Parts: sequence; C-alpha cells; structure tokens
Amino acid sequence: MKNALIVVALLALIGVGVGLYLYNKPHKDIAHATPDFELASAQLFADFETDEAAAQARYLDKVVEVSGTVREVSAAEEGGLNVILNTESDFAGVICQFNAEQAEAAAGLQTGQEVTIKGVCTGMLMDVVLIRCVLIS
Repeated sequence: MKNALIVVALLALIGVGVGLYLYNKPHKDIAHATPDFELASAQLFADFETDEAAAQARYLDKVVEVSGTVREVSAAEEGGLNVILNTESDFAGVICQFNAEQAEAAAGLQTGQEVTIKGVCTGMLMDVVLIRCVLIS
C-alpha cells in the first residue's frame, strides 16, 4: 500500500511538472518563422469557404503568410490592432490580429494599401482569423 502511494505521488509530481512546462512554454517567434503557406487573402478565404474541414486540416495552427488589400484597421483589446484584408466576399475577410508589441508597426496601415502579413491560422468563424501577426511589407 505504501509503495502504491509513492508511485501515485511520483506520477502526480511528474504530471504537475509537465503541465507547468507546457503552460510556460514560449510561443513560436512568428517574425523569424518560415511560413508553412504563402498565398493571397482571397485564396485563403476561398479555401475555407469551399471546404472548411479540408482547410482546417491544412492551415490550422500553421504559420501562414497572406498578401492582400487592407479593408479596415481597428484597435483591439489590450493595445492590439486588427487588420482586415479583402477577399472575394463583401461580408467576410481575413482578420489579422496584432498583439500590443506588433501593433505599432501596423498602426500606419491605410485602407486600400497592399500588404503582406504573417500569422498563425486559428480557423474560420465568419472570417478567417490569423493571430500573433507581424507585418512583412
């Protein structure tokens, strides 16, 4: 009985250690990461609109570099910035979410400007969403 208690305690300690490691693991540096995919914002949106399941399997949690025309720039929570890129749809786009550290670089973007942005794809709600974005050009 005493040995079983020791084994359970060791397993719990190992579980806590792994959990803390994963919780504190730093995010991938998107600015220096090689993109898994490079495509136009309209093509990324079309892939999700055509076959969302296949697009999820292909793009989810991958670094994606998109090029497109800025539709809208707006402030986001906690000092971040959201940039929406045009697609073929009048009602949906590709939302690129910049955190506070990267927002300053993207703050000067204007509607109608051609840009290239790199971020991690989190899928599609109404729009395709990229997080932790960095401005490439």
